[in-house]
Amino acid sequence: MEIALVLGFPLLGGLLLALVGHKRWAPEVNALMSLITLVAAAALTRRVITGGPMTALEEQFFVDPFNVFLVALTAFVGFTTALFSRPYMRIEEHHGRLNAARLRLYHSMYQLFSFTMLLCLLSNNIGILWVALEGATLSTVLLVSLYRTPASLEAAWKYFILCSVGIAQALFGVILLYFAAEKVLGAGGTALLWTHLYEVRDQLEPTVLSLAFVFLLVGFGTKVGLVPLHNWLPDAHAEGPTPVSAVLSGLLLNVALYAVVRSKVLVDGALGRNFSGGLMMGFGLLSVVVAAFFLSRQKDIKRMFAYSSIEHMGIMTFAFGMGGPVAAFAGLLHMTVHSLTKSAIFFTVGHASQKTGTQNMADIRGLIEQSPTVGWGLALGTIAILGMPPFGVFTSEFMVLTTAMHEHPWATPFLLVALGVAFAAIFGKVQPMVFGESNLRRLPHPPALLPVFAHLAIVLMLGLYIPPYLVEWYRQAAAFIG
Repeated sequence: MEIALVLGFPLLGGLLLALVGHKRWAPEVNALMSLITLVAAAALTRRVITGGPMTALEEQFFVDPFNVFLVALTAFVGFTTALFSRPYMRIEEHHGRLNAARLRLYHSMYQLFSFTMLLCLLSNNIGILWVALEGATLSTVLLVSLYRTPASLEAAWKYFILCSVGIAQALFGVILLYFAAEKVLGAGGTALLWTHLYEVRDQLEPTVLSLAFVFLLVGFGTKVGLVPLHNWLPDAHAEGPTPVSAVLSGLLLNVALYAVVRSKVLVDGALGRNFSGGLMMGFGLLSVVVAAFFLSRQKDIKRMFAYSSIEHMGIMTFAFGMGGPVAAFAGLLHMTVHSLTKSAIFFTVGHASQKTGTQNMADIRGLIEQSPTVGWGLALGTIAILGMPPFGVFTSEFMVLTTAMHEHPWATPFLLVALGVAFAAIFGKVQPMVFGESNLRRLPHPPALLPVFAHLAIVLMLGLYIPPYLVEWYRQAAAFIG
């Protein structure tokens, strides 16, 4: 029942807003549907934590502590982003960047995007997961191109082409996985179900499965934004509306990484060695290093934080690649704090660019003087994402680093240098934006900054104290994937 509600409300919201998304009260409907989805996700989470994993609809849907954690995170950030987008999109309409038809497209595609992400997470069928991830791509292509400028159309086209090529590689990986499973489970739908594949993972053909994982990692890794498959991500973040940047960075990248980690569990069971982990660590470390050095070259604030997302997805991929309960715990915690912090940063960046009429960092100055809440939100968000204590990003990065020092000391210098370069690049660019001289204009609608400080408060709490029930939740999920 809870699964039907979690999936049904965003789908219903998408259909409803396709009809009324241009009305003045459409942003409130969008936020309301996201709130109901969050309540349904909370109910599903409570049931799974107390009652254990469950399946539904003839095993087509499956929930365990790993994916229900991401369902809750997706629903929460989806709701807070919907709250943020209420004044943001009205200001965009006031500035003449959007009309009624585009607002209707935005609101309906926002709910459809939420539906496809939740379907990815809840599906027990890897084929349906692939279809849902392609659906998420198509819905976000329309969102990235919402402004219909040459730059936004180019970014959407690049996003569509690169992710479609990537998802085609993932499809070939799914076919190979089915080929290996069919010999054990027989022809039919059960050979694509995660639960059945997990039970027979040690009986699957190792050679076929290792080849399948290469295609799955390249395919889904394109959506994660791993280097060298990342070229779509900075453009899509820079040219789309800021709420879209927030959910792309905070949610979609997590969903794609979830598919990679699920695949890794099967491959590890079949091969009995860390073949998949080595690949993930290599791609993750490359992403961290390359993104860190690209950060210093950026002039557009949204592109800069897009490269920051590539860096942090690299850290998560590296953590899950290392394997083991501590690294998996750190990866899950980093997923949480990165999603909350990065979406909060994009909220403040969106209002800062609206105030100045530009995304060029050289032209954004003195935020804290003219708009203290926006300025402090950006300053605190930046400190948090750079891994400064006592925020939760510091805790998760410290766990990743100490585990790497113990198990893979060769990787530690690369991580430390990359994190240092990223810190210098981002802090050096954000500091004058917050504290410099200002001549900013007032916005026609007051910005929604409650989501910013709600996110940062949670990240701060996770750096100081992780509640016991949350620790147990992470441990259950880490035990499965670690």
